[in-house]
Formats: sequence, C-alpha cells, structure tokens
Amino acid sequence: MADWLGLKDKVVVVTGAVGGMGTRFCEAFAEHGANVVLVDIKKEAIETAAKALSEKYGVQTLPLATDTTNEDEVDDAVKAVVAKFGQVDILVNTAAILRFAPFEDLRLDEWKTALNINLTGYFLMSQRFGRQMIAQHHGTMVHISTVAAVFPETYSGTYSTTKAAVNMLSKQMAAEWGQFGIRSNCVMPCLVKTPMSADFYKDPQVLDGRERLVASRQIGDLDDITNAVLYLSSERSDYTNGGELRVDGGLGIMMQDMIPKPGGRREYAIKAHQAKK
Repeated sequence: MADWLGLKDKVVVVTGAVGGMGTRFCEAFAEHGANVVLVDIKKEAIETAAKALSEKYGVQTLPLATDTTNEDEVDDAVKAVVAKFGQVDILVNTAAILRFAPFEDLRLDEWKTALNINLTGYFLMSQRFGRQMIAQHHGTMVHISTVAAVFPETYSGTYSTTKAAVNMLSKQMAAEWGQFGIRSNCVMPCLVKTPMSADFYKDPQVLDGRERLVASRQIGDLDDITNAVLYLSSERSDYTNGGELRVDGGLGIMMQDMIPKPGGRREYAIKAHQAKK
C-alpha cells in the first residue's frame, strides 16, 4: 500500500539530528517524503546532512543549530520552522547522554548535566513546539526513552532517573493536550545496537550473554527503533496517546527464564516430562 504511514509532506522536527539515532530517523522520514527539520548543536554537520537529504530524496529540509536546553534558542527554532513551513506536525526528541559511575561517586555537576540534556531539553522542545501544535490544533510527539526507565540501569543513576521522568513528561502532555489534538508517546528500546551501545557488542561474551536475555534470542538494530518511531509518528497510531512502546525483543517477559534449573530450564522440563511417560 503506497504511503501506508501517511508521512508524505509532514513537517518533522528531530532533535539530536546528527547523532547516530537521529541521523537514521531523519533519513527514514525523508524516505517517506516528509520535510525534515534537523536540530542539533553541530552546525556544520546538520547543514551537510540537510543538503544531502534534500538532494537524495527531494524533500525540503531546515538545519537549525540549537542548544535544546537554551530557552531563547528553542524559541528561535520554533519561529524558524513556522516561518518556513507554516506549521509543525511531528516532534521527535532523541538528544540524550549516558554516563557511568557508581551512585556514591556521582558528582553534582554530572547529575545536573544529565538532567539538563536528558530532561530539560525534552521539556523545552516539547513545551515550545507544543504551543504551536495547540494553536494549529494538531501535532504528534515521540520521545526516545528506554526500558531502563522502568528497570534501573545500575551504575548509571542519572540515565534511568531522567528517562523515567521523560516517560511521565510524555504522559503529562498527553493528558493535558490530548483535547487539542496532540499525541505524545515514548519509544523504549533495550538491547538494541545503537551508536551509543555499539562498543558493548564488540565483546563476543557480552553479545552472547545479552542475546540469552531476550525472548527473540537476538539483539535488535537501529531500524527496529526507527520503525517504532515512524509508526507512532504516523496516522496509523492516531488512537495511541500517552503510551510506551517497548522495543526490547521481549526482555521484560524473561525474568522467570533467567532463574537457573539443573541442566538448563528447557532440558530440565524435557527430562521431567519424559520421566512421566
């Protein structure tokens, strides 16, 4: 079915646009004929990326060098998008940082930096573009969260804490702004190869150990997250609001399977069943 997602000519704003995840999202939206606004602090990189997308897919693009934690810069970004396109249909928040430290060693400046980027940036972008969506009486927001928002990412206390807050932020906006035709949902990946996690999987033991944790017995990739983002951005998910879509290969249902039994759980069950014959 042609244009099943209905994204052609939509105006899509993507934060963290030249990060690994954001880069793939921008390309995917352009592939579907959407006009893409690239928001990132890396001015030269987004200008290059915007030009490449326009030339490759024939869509309109707008690179905006913006610090998403700076109120004035975010306001200017909204004005620039409206000036060029007249509206904004979709906002995808991806900008985030992941840092590791035992909780007792975490410095206050590290805590504040994570809060600022992972939460305040999402708040400012959502609130300011949300005002425009309220005025036009339609809009869709998709926020990249993580399964670690539910299960603590040990030794990275700021990440789980801020992502849990993003989930509630999304629900808050859905609850208050649904009446204005606005939807807000989260995508929650885990055990997916992304530029942020790619180094983990270079160790064969880590790869094997992680594959055993998921029902699908394989690690996902960036396209798995991208497909979820496209769906939640599209008209095909019109009745989904305040939701959380997990992209984790079934990690969340495998707790009982992780509890050891003699010889392995499957082997134990086979032997027990055969013994009763």
